[in-house]
Amino acid sequence: MPSFEGSVLSSCAASWVLSQLLSNSLVRSLSARFVKIGIVELPNLVIDFLFGPAVGGIFAGVMDILKYLANPAGPFFPGFTISAVAGGVIFGFFLYGRKLSIKRLVVAEILVKIFVNIGLNTLWLNILYHKAILAILPARIVSNILQLPVDILVIYMVLQSIDKTMKPAFENQSSIKFGK
Repeated sequence: MPSFEGSVLSSCAASWVLSQLLSNSLVRSLSARFVKIGIVELPNLVIDFLFGPAVGGIFAGVMDILKYLANPAGPFFPGFTISAVAGGVIFGFFLYGRKLSIKRLVVAEILVKIFVNIGLNTLWLNILYHKAILAILPARIVSNILQLPVDILVIYMVLQSIDKTMKPAFENQSSIKFGK
């Protein structure tokens, strides 16, 4: 039986491959220069759910850099890596080691959308492209509000499936207790 650490690495590698497929071929985000809509972060959320905020944050940061190296779109900016880590930590904090619930997912999703997507990422865009925050903020707020119910529905359905299929396999290998 593989070690828990090996399972974490294998799961992270598989999630990276899935993320690349989603972002490069299966799902093209609808995007404008300052607004993106898509579900390419779904593999990150699975890692946050299964392994918690520490692994989720590290994975999100490494993924951000690897995705840029694999498919550079514009200049690299470390602020977006900070945002990725922050999102992974927030989702991991709310989803790891607890029973999956819509309420917890909604709170995590709202926090990420407000503080990371609308807050930090708008700041990074301002620094990177020298655009007035008030000029790009309205479109970013609207896109995040419109994406919220879609994200919650898709993430909840995927995590329910993961909760029933993959999570039990990790519970049997680890001294870490899932659920309370």
